[in-house]
Amino acid sequence: MTRGERARRRDGGFTYVGLLALVVLIGLMLAAAGEVAATAAQRERETQLLWVGHAYRAAIGRYWSHKRTYPQNLQDLLGAAPDAPLQVRYLRRLYPDPMTNAVDWVLVPVPNGGIMGITSSSKRAPLKTHFDEADQEFANASAYSDWQFTFLPGVVRRKAP
Repeated sequence: MTRGERARRRDGGFTYVGLLALVVLIGLMLAAAGEVAATAAQRERETQLLWVGHAYRAAIGRYWSHKRTYPQNLQDLLGAAPDAPLQVRYLRRLYPDPMTNAVDWVLVPVPNGGIMGITSSSKRAPLKTHFDEADQEFANASAYSDWQFTFLPGVVRRKAP
């Protein structure tokens, strides 16, 4: 074996170690990018949960204003029977829970029957901690299931400008 062949073999080992370091570095960067993407997706689902929760709260409020009673289930918010002369729709459709991607809401009951609101069935910890005036009670929640979107007659919830 000549002197030049030995030098090339040593250089080949250095290139291999360099490629391994590059693969590790790329893996770390991809892991960080995945973490950022997962956090962004969770924030988007939180925003969607707030929108859907407010829609359900408003629909229950309109139902209560119209009938002076709470709905018995979420289907009541979709309107009267098709053969009824006047069909009032309080909600276009039953929206799924963005955290579970299913219509598996936990219903908040009224003591004398009916439902006064909904909450997510997800036990995952929320990222959002700063809320507008209408949702201040969500600030100390430890899970999405603590975000209760309820309608109470006489309680006015305004969104901050």
